[in-house]
Amino acid sequence: MNCTKAIIPVAGYGTRRLPVAKAIEKCMLPLLNRPIIDYVVQDCVRAGITDIYFVVSEGAQLKRFYERDLSLEEYLKQTGKEALVDQIMPPENVRFHYVHQNTDVDPRYGTTVPVWLAAHEAVAPDIDEHILVVMGDQCIYRADGGSEVADLIEQVEQAGTDCGMVAVEVPRELVSNYGIVEQDAQGNFVKIWERPSIEEAPSNLNNASMYLFDKEMFARIEEYMQRPATSGEYEIVDPINSYVADGHTFYVAKARGKYLDCGTVEGWVQANNWLLERRYLK
Repeated sequence: MNCTKAIIPVAGYGTRRLPVAKAIEKCMLPLLNRPIIDYVVQDCVRAGITDIYFVVSEGAQLKRFYERDLSLEEYLKQTGKEALVDQIMPPENVRFHYVHQNTDVDPRYGTTVPVWLAAHEAVAPDIDEHILVVMGDQCIYRADGGSEVADLIEQVEQAGTDCGMVAVEVPRELVSNYGIVEQDAQGNFVKIWERPSIEEAPSNLNNASMYLFDKEMFARIEEYMQRPATSGEYEIVDPINSYVADGHTFYVAKARGKYLDCGTVEGWVQANNWLLERRYLK
């Protein structure tokens, strides 16, 4: 399967993380000494992704993070801290692209909008390829050094489905906090139940917002963005539902790593505590 590109939406005000998000992009908030977004990027790099399309707001801080800082490199060398140079270098053989989401020009809102914007640059009409889509305010930590992206690609290929997504197991008593994935007998996507009760939840699998889309799925997104959103928001689940309803298959891969949801203060603190204990307090 040909998959060398990833779309990562990180634009927006991050209102759930105000007031700190006024000064620091939510994807740049730290998980220990690295920003959240870098855990996502490193997973992509380990899977062989070579082109990453960030959907950003104006003045994106992460752009500086993924550029070389020659003066800092020189300072570290001159002060005997050469061992730190590798930690600040951008990944090798990866091209970063920045797609600006300007809400003053287009005020449409929802998880489909940044994906649609980036697709205009990332999707090549003459190349048959799959493209990864993953949201940038969360990550799946792999203590074994593996890659959730690589696993998703492999499992979709083995299953012979058109597209795929990653889901993570959550405690049954917490399913009403999440978008819960329903699967068929073959492990394929049926639909997402938003915040279901414990009694009605079809599983305990939370949608991790990590997808593998084919060109037809992007065509479906293009069609979806040409009409008014029925709920007021252009949610990515809507074109997925339409795609599956028309007979396309969408495999659900269960995450093998630890899901770290950093979209809320509580989730971010818990993620840092979990990583701190695993990394330094053993």
